[in-house]
Amino acid sequence: MSNNIVENSILKGGEFLIKESNYQDMFIPEDFTEEQLMVQQTVRTFVDQEILPFIERIEKLEDGLVPSILDKFGDLGLLGTHMPESLGGSDLDYITNTLIGEEVGPSGSFSVSYNAHTGIGMLPIFYYGTEAQKQKYLPQLVTGQLKSSYCLTEPSSGSDALSAKSTAILNAEGTHYILNGQKMWITNAGFADIFTVFAQVDGNKFTGFILEKGMEGFTLGAEEKKLGIKGSSTRQVFMENVKVPKENLLGEVGKGHLIAFNVLNSGRFKLGASCLGGAKKIVELGVKYANEREQFKVPIATFGAIQYKIAEQAIRCFVTETAVYRTAQLIQMGEIQYKESGLELIKSKLQAAEEYALECSIIKIIGSETLDFVVDETVQIFGGMGYSEEGHIARAYRDSRINRIFEGTNEINRMVMLSTILKSAMKGELDLMTPGMAVQDELMNGVSKGEVFSGEYALEQTAVANFKKILIMLLGSAAQQAMSGQLNLKTEQEILMNLADIITEIFNAEGTLMRVMKIAESYPDKDIELYNTILRTHLHDATGRVTRQATDAIASFIAPEMQGAFISGLRKYTKYPLQNVKENRRRIAGDLIKSGGYSL
Repeated sequence: MSNNIVENSILKGGEFLIKESNYQDMFIPEDFTEEQLMVQQTVRTFVDQEILPFIERIEKLEDGLVPSILDKFGDLGLLGTHMPESLGGSDLDYITNTLIGEEVGPSGSFSVSYNAHTGIGMLPIFYYGTEAQKQKYLPQLVTGQLKSSYCLTEPSSGSDALSAKSTAILNAEGTHYILNGQKMWITNAGFADIFTVFAQVDGNKFTGFILEKGMEGFTLGAEEKKLGIKGSSTRQVFMENVKVPKENLLGEVGKGHLIAFNVLNSGRFKLGASCLGGAKKIVELGVKYANEREQFKVPIATFGAIQYKIAEQAIRCFVTETAVYRTAQLIQMGEIQYKESGLELIKSKLQAAEEYALECSIIKIIGSETLDFVVDETVQIFGGMGYSEEGHIARAYRDSRINRIFEGTNEINRMVMLSTILKSAMKGELDLMTPGMAVQDELMNGVSKGEVFSGEYALEQTAVANFKKILIMLLGSAAQQAMSGQLNLKTEQEILMNLADIITEIFNAEGTLMRVMKIAESYPDKDIELYNTILRTHLHDATGRVTRQATDAIASFIAPEMQGAFISGLRKYTKYPLQNVKENRRRIAGDLIKSGGYSL
């Protein structure tokens, strides 16, 4: 067992909302082992030497360049770190694989090609393929000898993937499926050898298939002209009477939705981790420029407005980084526990990814939105030079925008979060009733049944606990109205997004608090006052964001005669002390300016 894993009772997906987590058990980036840091340095060196010097050529889609880089990545064994040794991989733990994904993040378009190949390209076969399919394709995908792609989206079906129009009809001999249809926005299509394709069997049975490059009737459109990630191959795929051997059926007929959605859980997480890596690299470029660029005879890094931007970038990266590795540990521990319970390797990995679907959606959202914030503010730090295509910043700005769209839009992911919680509650897997009754009793009778905290972080622990009470208060009322028919949550997307953002704030605030508490206890060489400053500034701002989202939700679905009581409860639960955020951010920015980048 990895020394990153602590023997404890693992929280199920979403349980962080109703149960306390032990900060001593949580994995934080400060816990990386020597071996993990060596892997990190290997990937970082590869990106610096084999990718970044060739960015301009990659951006121009130079024929064969990205596939050749994938080949080199494969030579280092870095395309199969998540695959078992029996299939040619090295089966590294989930946290180490997350670290690899983060380090690939700064490579721009290449990170898209890498994530598509190792994630949504390989995982469908690994999770759902027959043993023969795995042995035929995966060892060569691990080495890079074969490249993979994933074909889900169609002109008329994006977020509503199951409404796909592509068809698959079994021929009279029963030997081949005949596929017809069109796919679009297919990453790696220009050089992929293996394509996971979804089509409707008998008109309404959404099903997966493995197609190979060169099959008769299988053709590609021209490279798409995109706003960003220009160096990733993106083409349409056309199928005209493509004969696909029956042995290439992936999974069961009519069960393609399981492949599509469960693979997306992993894809969303990997995307968030890569966004984190990209954001930290852009912070470094912004800090370096702010230190070098002088205006009014002083470096612009000395200006308060610039320091605000640098500090806020650092806080968001720190919070996102914490959430990424907290989730990676949950999935890793889930895999171990499912395996120890008797599940085979593949099913344990699949079950763990499915269990933490909510957390994967959170990582996708905060990773992509943190990167968007960082690149936007870095353009501002660079000023006119940030708008020039001569450097990396304009490209990063363009590249970032897609992350809030693919792997499920951030809006869809927010709704997935609420759907996941409500389904778990309805099945009795997530007990919202007990904490809901406790919050109701506290508001009506003034009797708190929650833990009374003490110690240096008592105020912060209370604030996080109160965020949870706010959510329970709102979620309980929404669920009651939904069950009585007063509220149709399917059509009230604005309310769902209010609640989803509060859930995200809870996950972020709790994780950040636990990380800082663990640093304070276990890493005496760290500047704990700096971390305390980050924590308290984040909680100050999070309190304001939770207040706004909760207020909007109350105004949207609570009856006018009850709104006063809910607002009173909200005020009771948002009393975290004001922080001197100006001085706090100057302190945080000063650390980055001195070190020359993200050094937390």
